[in-house]
Amino acid sequence: MEFKVPDMSCGHCTAAIEKSVKAADPAASVACDLTDRRVKIDSALSSEQLMVAIKDAGYDATPVAA
Repeated sequence: MEFKVPDMSCGHCTAAIEKSVKAADPAASVACDLTDRRVKIDSALSSEQLMVAIKDAGYDATPVAA
């Protein structure tokens, strides 16, 4: 799943998002692209659950259509 995270701008942002997603799903694979401000997540969680995890890190996220 891929999400657009417009406020993600630095390494601290990506670390916070990755930590929050991994807290919700320790087996998740998280890849952040600061240039495009997108986060790719491979997880058993639903996109809604992942958006909540990103929101818990302090960032708004919208799903990107595949």
